[in-house]
Amino acid sequence: MEKTLVIIKPDGVKRQLIGRILQRFEDKNLKIVQMKLTTLSEALLNEHYEHLKEKTFFEELIEYMMSGPVVVIVLEGENVIKKVRQLVGVTDPQEAEMGTLRGDFGLNKTQNLVHASDSLEAAKREVSEFFQ
Repeated sequence: MEKTLVIIKPDGVKRQLIGRILQRFEDKNLKIVQMKLTTLSEALLNEHYEHLKEKTFFEELIEYMMSGPVVVIVLEGENVIKKVRQLVGVTDPQEAEMGTLRGDFGLNKTQNLVHASDSLEAAKREVSEFFQ
């Protein structure tokens, strides 16, 4: 069974959308196998977003992700990565389709509610980063 990592970002937690987000995943028969509420460290975020280090928004992203608690979740199911990516929608909420999490609740490219692994390789790496 395939697994993936999802992070409900600080804006989702602050806006009290945790239950609504989880419900969408459960409605698609995806199983929550691990979950924790936590505040992320700069070291962990630097490792997680290493591939974005050269981007102009990198520092803003790290600051934002440390600005409040997040919910880190491991979901399991058939084609879970594809299903989650479809539920989440594209990065920019202004371009995301209505009916997706970002289309319905996202505010901007940074405060876009959730992070979701984009491949099987990324999911394996990210699950081990956040759940050691």
